[in-house]
Amino acid sequence: MSEPLRIGILGAARIAERALVTPALAGGHRLVAVAARDRDRARAFADAHGVERVVDSYAALLADPEVEVVYNPLANGLHGPWNLAALNAGKHVLSEKPSASNAEEAAEVRDAAEKSGTVFMEAFHYLFHPVTRRLHQLLASGELGELRHVETVVAMPAPPDDDVRWSFPLAGGALMDLGCYGLHAQRVLAPWAGGAPEVVSARGGERDGAGSTDAAGVDAWLDAELAYPNGATGSARCSMVDDRWRATCRIVGTRGEATALDFVLPHQEDRVVVRTESGERTEELGRRSSYAYQFDAFAAHVRHGEPLPLDAEDASATMRLIDACYTAAGFTPRPRS
Repeated sequence: MSEPLRIGILGAARIAERALVTPALAGGHRLVAVAARDRDRARAFADAHGVERVVDSYAALLADPEVEVVYNPLANGLHGPWNLAALNAGKHVLSEKPSASNAEEAAEVRDAAEKSGTVFMEAFHYLFHPVTRRLHQLLASGELGELRHVETVVAMPAPPDDDVRWSFPLAGGALMDLGCYGLHAQRVLAPWAGGAPEVVSARGGERDGAGSTDAAGVDAWLDAELAYPNGATGSARCSMVDDRWRATCRIVGTRGEATALDFVLPHQEDRVVVRTESGERTEELGRRSSYAYQFDAFAAHVRHGEPLPLDAEDASATMRLIDACYTAAGFTPRPRS
């Protein structure tokens, strides 16, 4: 067995349990420390999840010599500053998406990762699950023919008015929180499309009567049209004011098409529907958590140098596409925190 990773957690976010705690403990890794703005909350988190100790601040966690990996699930606007601080402290970083508030800050994170020589990965967990791997296999095998069109939809019901996802200063918005998945899923199809997609047009809207003044300028929904170098097209839609959760990815080729019914949370819905001239079939790819696949791959890379499909440059490229969508839709890219 490899030496366990020694992990420090910034904040006590709800996502940390399923995204980091459960897969890390299953793999025999150590949760060394946690820090939160509220020490009592950090203590409760540590007691609930077997974290070895609570430290007084994020800075103290980064200074802890026993911590080698930092997990950053803070609000979007705090990703960039604390990713930079962790990298500058010589730590490996697993950051929730997006990696920063805007493209300029994401480029700084990329440069800091290169300078530090440590591992930086944006937590696009969906990419590691067999559902997404199967979509790529169907293109690589030629069964779907040449890629012609991609449609991604990621939508959810509205969060409460005081949710940080409605905060412009904290880099909230439907595209930042949800649409980044769809854009990333389209970006990683570049090998079958002659290169990465570019924004052709975009439109979006703010939530009607959205609570505080912090919500001004925050997109409640955004639709973007994309174009690939080989002539294929893309449609990326996201919404934080939908009536239900939806996360579909449909890939259309010259010989057929395939649809993942929930590419973002495939452990809840693992079906891929394939339609070709031979007929229609439904494949079930397994309910193991995409977060478990992700953490296994991250740990294998840190410990053994195993290949990893995500790095700081990939995160920077995604952020450039996000900013391009905001600009095309008439929104201001998110500010630095």
